[in-house]
Amino acid sequence: MTYLGLHGLQHRGQESAGIVTAHEGRLIAYRRLGLVGEIFTPDVLARLPGPSAIGHVRYSTAGKSSLSNAQPLTVHYGKGSLAVAHNGNLTNALKIRKDLEQHGAIFQSTSDTEVLIHLIARSGSNDVDAVCEALYRAHGSYSILFMFGDTVIAARDAFGIRPLCIGKLDDSWVVSSESAAFDLIGAEMVRDVEPGEMIVFDKSGGMRSLRPFPRNENRLCLFEYVYFSRPDSVIDGRSVYEARKKMGEILAQESPVEADLVIPVPDSGTAAALGYARHSGLPFELGLIRSHYVGRTFIEPQQAIRNFGVKLKLNPSRAVLDGKKVVVVDDSLVRGTTSGKIVENIRKAGAREVHFRVSSPPIRYSCKYGIDTPTEEELIANDMKLSKIAGHIGADSLAYLSLDGLKQAVGEGAGYCTACFDGDYPVPFEDEGLRLQLRFEGL
Repeated sequence: MTYLGLHGLQHRGQESAGIVTAHEGRLIAYRRLGLVGEIFTPDVLARLPGPSAIGHVRYSTAGKSSLSNAQPLTVHYGKGSLAVAHNGNLTNALKIRKDLEQHGAIFQSTSDTEVLIHLIARSGSNDVDAVCEALYRAHGSYSILFMFGDTVIAARDAFGIRPLCIGKLDDSWVVSSESAAFDLIGAEMVRDVEPGEMIVFDKSGGMRSLRPFPRNENRLCLFEYVYFSRPDSVIDGRSVYEARKKMGEILAQESPVEADLVIPVPDSGTAAALGYARHSGLPFELGLIRSHYVGRTFIEPQQAIRNFGVKLKLNPSRAVLDGKKVVVVDDSLVRGTTSGKIVENIRKAGAREVHFRVSSPPIRYSCKYGIDTPTEEELIANDMKLSKIAGHIGADSLAYLSLDGLKQAVGEGAGYCTACFDGDYPVPFEDEGLRLQLRFEGL
């Protein structure tokens, strides 16, 4: 079941994957670089017995990918065994790490997650209290799972920056970063883990909710709705697909253009393009045909791979585009390199005009909580005006969705992290040196 659930989360990370099972009081781990389907063959799964398990898929936001950073991280220490799977970034991890190293701690990875293991191992408290103490000291964003011999603990940071939800499969509990993973295994969505909540699952099958941390204003990452999450997921009660369609509708209201048709940049721009076409009354067409044997170019770690990935991934259809004024809708414009290649290819297919529309606001600030924007220098909107960006990517016009429009699309009632758009960081970033070590982990 964990293997199938990770298939449903493969979009969140393509560099490594791991599963740890609890069997007769011990933890059995298997972690490798690569994709879920390649790593977990029937023979490997047969060597992972036990009634409970946690799993993880990962990509790194900076630095090389290595097996030592693959999760779940697993250790054996004085009180037993522990495995951890973490989605997010701890903003004071380097500070804690230096303090631990000065007191003799030896680290096996460069992942910020490992500091939590050391804090738990040094605690004299029981498992649940030790996790509370570690998370109380660590700051930043996290949806996280801890697995001890007969207990699994799920927790979400006090701002709820990263998503986490609970489901039920017959008499068993399941937890995932996204509800789409539940659909694949036939589990029923129960609810989201609340910001600042810890859930303890024990061997009796019970579920206990704790709220050991002060509750802050909800600040769910808006980029989860824009890009990261699957469109068939529901996050904090809001359908990602419906939110993306609404983004396209509001974008059409804010930035109409005279054109012949609307095409998406598949697959991430499809729902927004449907909304744009519906509101504008223009035909929706598939002008870019995607090869489904190529992964998500945004989360590849090297620019050279991203450039080549555009050619492999998207092929323009001349039959659709030739002689037409085209509106191209994409979900985001981060570095501009991919968008420029797309516009170039659409023009080569005969389009008379190319109008680029982005269903999110300009990304001007570096994310410090787990999205692949490690430095502001890489962000095209950071120091380039709108008209200049349009020229840079070769478009006849360019328009972004406003921040107010994005909030309206996902629902004004909740609070969101908008730091990448407006620089309003909910959690202080205490370790500037950690920029070189940022890691994004997907449960």
